[in-house]
This record gives sequence, structure tokens and C-alpha cells, in this order.
Amino acid sequence: MSNIEPTHVLTQTVKELSETDTLKGLCHHHHDGYPLPSGKTLEEIIDLSRAIIFPGYYGKSSVNTQTIKYHIGVNAERMQKLLYEQVLAGLCFGDMCEKPDDNKFIELRKQAETISIKLVSMLPHIRNLLATDVEAAYNGDPAADSYAEIISCYPVIKALTNYRIAHELYEMHVPLIPRMITEMAHSETGIDIHPGAKIGEYFTIDHGTGVVIGATCIIGKHVKLYQGVTLGAKSFPLDKDGKPIKGIARHPILEDNVVVYSNATVLGRITIGKSCVIGANTWVMVDMRPKTKKYKKIKKDIIDIQYNNGTGI
Repeated sequence: MSNIEPTHVLTQTVKELSETDTLKGLCHHHHDGYPLPSGKTLEEIIDLSRAIIFPGYYGKSSVNTQTIKYHIGVNAERMQKLLYEQVLAGLCFGDMCEKPDDNKFIELRKQAETISIKLVSMLPHIRNLLATDVEAAYNGDPAADSYAEIISCYPVIKALTNYRIAHELYEMHVPLIPRMITEMAHSETGIDIHPGAKIGEYFTIDHGTGVVIGATCIIGKHVKLYQGVTLGAKSFPLDKDGKPIKGIARHPILEDNVVVYSNATVLGRITIGKSCVIGANTWVMVDMRPKTKKYKKIKKDIIDIQYNNGTGI
């Protein structure tokens, strides 16, 4: 039998874990009375938004022309209420005041209400954008039988629903919440889109897994990516203390009608011109003129020669 006293071990462990020095940068000092963001509530908000934007595909399957207005009304009201709570939590999380300020909290509540109502009012616009994304996914995949299949099954639509909602919140300067929403989609689909990226109409990602789109990316209309594509930063400029400088445009610009095939890597603040094609497994770190193509040259292997023209198996 062990001679170690459990109570002593637990007491010592708690003491070490509570030391101020070990918590530096790892603990959020929450003000009493300030709400905290909830991942579970954000999941419900996304479920409601999908049910509103794609009624019948998400939410209650009994939606029809007689009941659709009721279902959307109930969901929109619930979404606005929950969104208000989470936006307020995000604003409070971003409030760097040393102690709670009642007047400031009242202002944050007003700001949260305004933002939540504005976001709900933008749902028709977001639906219109997502409708173009559904069309792009359908037209870009010969294996797709219908728009219904795209909406119900394709991970890109789930990821883009989260992104397009999160992007509007990001543009309204809501702290933390937009990133939580896109990271939920990242966990669900394997598609990592920063809410700060700007993405145009008719955007799609075939298959999707492993795609990364950085915070300062600008993507035009009718752009198609394949799985494993990275639109990332080449380097991080440092300040005098050796820390990365924030807020610099460091990710690629993809103009209209660009296609980037699987596992290609595009790095830095470069411009990929209109109608360019980037082949699979290719690295691009310089600008590409419009209507140009870049492919990775493949060296012919001895096996290719052996099996050529029926001389193999």
C-alpha cells in the first residue's frame, strides 16, 4: 500500500497550479458580473443559422410552404437572443479595464444588441452568397447529383456558413466569437478559414480536408480550391523585441476564376492573377500574371518506362 497521503498531494498540486507565475498568459481574469463565451451556445447559434438559411435541410424536416414563415420566425428570434448573449460575452472578454465599470457594461449591452440585430438582418444577404457557393460546388463536381446533395453532404457548405457569419461579426469588431465559430467548422470539416479573410461569390472547395485560408487572404469570384491547399504567410516581420508584428497583410490575393489543385501551397502577400491555374503539390511564392499556369515538373521514373506501351504487365 502506498504511503503517499492523497490530501497532501492534492493540496500541494493545487498550490502549484495556482501560482501567479505559472498562470502568466494562460489565465483569463474574469470580472464578476461579466458573461463568458459559451461554445455550446455558439453551436446552437450555428444550428439555428443553418436551419434559417437552408430550411428543411437543417433543423426541422417538416418545413413546408405553409409553415416556413413560422419556423424561420421562431429560429430567427431565438438566434438573435442567443447571439446577443454571446456577442456581449465577447465584448466583455475583450474589455481590458482593470475592474468592472457599470456605465461601460451598459454601453457594451447596447452595442451587443445592435450587433446581434444587424447580423440577423444580414441573413438574407448571407443566404444569397451561400446560394452562389452551392451553385459553384454543384457545377464544379460531376459526381454531385443535385443542390440537395451539396447542401446536405458537402463540408464546404458547412464551413462557409460558419465563415460567412463569422466574417460579418469580425467586420463588426466582435472579439473572440468569430474565431470560435470558424474553429467549430475547422473541427467539423477539416477546413480552416480565418474569419478575417475576404471571399467573393461562387467559391468552393472540392473535398475540403486540410485547406487553410489565412486572415488577410483576399479571394475573388468563381475561385475553386482542392483539398490540402494552403493560402498562408511566408514570414513574420518582428518588432524590436523579436515578437511578430500584428495586422500586416501577409497572405495571398487570388483574383477571379483561379483554380488551385490539391496540396498546393501559396505563400506571402502575392497576387495570383485572373484565370490562373496552380497545379497539385506546387509551391508559389511570387506573383502570377493573369491566365498563366504553374505545375510541378515530374521526373519520368524507370517504372513509367517499363510499363509504357504495354511492355509491362
